[in-house]
Amino acid sequence: MEQPLSDPWWSDAVVYQIYPRSFCDSNGDGVGDLQGIISKLDYVADLGVDVVWLSPIYASPQDDNGYDIADYEEIDPLFGTMGDFEELVAGLHRRGLKLVMDLVVNHTSDEHSWFQSSRDPQSPKREWYHWRPAREGFEPGTPGAEPTNWGSFFGGSAWAYDEASGEYYLHLFSRKQPDLNWENPEVREAVYAMMNRWVERGVDGFRMDVINLISKTMPLADGHQRPGEPYSFEVERVANGPRMVEFLEEMNAAVGIDARQLFTVGEMVMCTAEQARIYTSRAHPRLGMVFTFEHMSLDQGPGSKFELKPLHLPDLKTNLAHWQEQLGEEGWNSLYFENHDQPRVVSRFGDDSPEHRVAAAKAWATVLHLHRGTPYVYQGQEIGMTNAGFTRIKQYRDIESLNYFADATAAGVPEQTVLAGLALKSRDNARTPIPWGAGPQGGFTRGTPWLPLNANADTVNVQAALAASDGVRAHYQRLIALRHELEVIQKGRFDLLLPEDPKLWVFTRTLTSEQVLVVANMSAHLASVPVQQLPDLRDAELLLGGSGADIQTLEPWEARVYLVRG
Repeated sequence: MEQPLSDPWWSDAVVYQIYPRSFCDSNGDGVGDLQGIISKLDYVADLGVDVVWLSPIYASPQDDNGYDIADYEEIDPLFGTMGDFEELVAGLHRRGLKLVMDLVVNHTSDEHSWFQSSRDPQSPKREWYHWRPAREGFEPGTPGAEPTNWGSFFGGSAWAYDEASGEYYLHLFSRKQPDLNWENPEVREAVYAMMNRWVERGVDGFRMDVINLISKTMPLADGHQRPGEPYSFEVERVANGPRMVEFLEEMNAAVGIDARQLFTVGEMVMCTAEQARIYTSRAHPRLGMVFTFEHMSLDQGPGSKFELKPLHLPDLKTNLAHWQEQLGEEGWNSLYFENHDQPRVVSRFGDDSPEHRVAAAKAWATVLHLHRGTPYVYQGQEIGMTNAGFTRIKQYRDIESLNYFADATAAGVPEQTVLAGLALKSRDNARTPIPWGAGPQGGFTRGTPWLPLNANADTVNVQAALAASDGVRAHYQRLIALRHELEVIQKGRFDLLLPEDPKLWVFTRTLTSEQVLVVANMSAHLASVPVQQLPDLRDAELLLGGSGADIQTLEPWEARVYLVRG
């Protein structure tokens, strides 16, 4: 078996995520497409990134915006053709950029031919999904007859009754997203063959959607229910199952992930840093890195992510430091605050007011990109895009948000409380179209956009960002360039300073005789810096921010980066 690279190429790389339906529309139908992406490749390359991660473009009914795949090897006409895809691959590679595709193999669409065949109890594909009879003593299709008490992540039961076959199928997400049965070797073989064909088309790696749900604790059984809740959300029963490592190593070998030096990142719910170290260990052929959710749950109450709680900065600093320490030299971190499932960081954790938006966006970029790991930039993050600002449920399109609104209001939660949660946390906050300029529809489309543009699109747009020499986008370019230039940022040891400070985020990165110091005021107020507790900066070089070594007081959202050579 080939051993993983001791120093993978992505240790100094930066990833840019494109959500195709919201990036750029070339044909005026209101939905972004592949030709729209192709038209903006120079913009992406000029940012300095190394990898483009493309959210799903496969054939899909679009129940969950493409994460419900009906055919893994066809391009959805909504986005273009296979010829367009080939042109995109060639355009990226010509600019020195690699392409990472979304891999969604915990579930398919219920319109996939595999699932349609499996509905017949006599079909050879019956065991490709999790089909189960009704609970003993219950009439099939009646309340309480579901095979287990599991709840879906998108609301309601995780089981749907299919009258045609007389049994229930498992769907941890939408009922139109039935879970594949990875215990069946035929399923795994089909997935690996599909992955190999995409690599042969020029794909350089995969972002694996909720990949740690593919191994579930068998047999499927009831989980613990909290008092007053209709379903069990004991995620341990469906995540990080006993065959998880086996499946990852089998996939790695079958697709030649290490041998081909393919980029892989696994999205993993309920994954601890200790588990991530096992999954990303360079001593074993598994994954390049994982996406964790721990730091994304620090501002939510016990009920759901839409139950709001103020972020306590020391909690976030400590959590990310824990991941830095646990993965250390053996594993590898992915660094992100935003993606297609997470709201805009400047609105969520920062300050999106006109006074502080630019500085806050730059501060959050600075602290993220100076950690050890591979940073991710989600489209629009590089220009400091804010949350959508929606105030009515009719403005939303996301299935998770719509289901939550229906369930919460039916349970008696005041509508304004529900809308407040959605305004801060809905996935649609990240999915509003990119405004390329201040003209009609922000230059995103000639038609009616599938989702409304942000209300501030006339001022927060790409054209304005390109014109600002000291703006958010220029700051991202400098951060990315520093990662490429300085080995200490790529590989240096991470040490958190002042962990309990409620305003300051301070840490060092150290490699042999070089040390980088990051000092950031993560608040809208002046912050005093205890300089006596910092490294000596008399001979330091200021790499970013500020105007010298005197940092006794930092302006609101001011971040500075120093290089100290021993």
